Amino acid sequence: MTNGKDAVRTVVITGAFGTLGGAVARRFSGGGARLGLIDRVPVPDGALREFAAPHVCVGGVDLANPGSAASAMQTVAAATGGIDVLVNVAGGFRWEPLAGGDMGTWELMFTANLKTAVAASQAALPHLLARGAGRIINVGAGAGAAARAAAGMGAYTASKAGVERLSEALAEELKDRHVTVNTILPGTLDTPANRAAMPAADTTRWVEPAAVADVAVFLASDAARAVTGAAIRVFGRG
Repeated sequence: MTNGKDAVRTVVITGAFGTLGGAVARRFSGGGARLGLIDRVPVPDGALREFAAPHVCVGGVDLANPGSAASAMQTVAAATGGIDVLVNVAGGFRWEPLAGGDMGTWELMFTANLKTAVAASQAALPHLLARGAGRIINVGAGAGAAARAAAGMGAYTASKAGVERLSEALAEELKDRHVTVNTILPGTLDTPANRAAMPAADTTRWVEPAAVADVAVFLASDAARAVTGAAIRVFGRG
């Protein structure tokens, strides 16, 4: 994507210090983008070294809080001159049956997965519109798009399905303002956490985080300028 004002794009990534967020950051950085890396956890020392200036790292951000999200976006925009792309990776996972479960799990999943995407998108939008064009790329989940949710997956899949509906509605809202909004729906990701949780699984069938990052880069590119409101399944061989 180009905006005619600045050949170097600024890409904001939420949940940037996790496994998937890091893969997305490296892919965009390798393509020459400036990065605004935002997460709820403190900035790791490794990230400060790997993503030094002109990149911007902002840790300890409650992305579900509109004021905190807006402050973080302003920090990035002030340091880089604006924002061209937002990639909402921030999220979480919990498996819990409803019987004997905790309502707090539902609150946690909707906060971590949906409210973060809503608040971050709202906070980034004035900066994207100021550039005259932009991209919002939300990371949902393949499980959230399934015809039927599996047992114990209610809170997670409901919150991730909400991310997809958010993208569709926002795409319609922004379709005449040169901002596209799309969702990536990954299958099971090959991450250390998933390997630990499922030690007997055939990990060769899982999706590498770098493959999801490649799709994000495509959706941010000029080649995807006519793609909006889409949900792209990245399932590998799962």
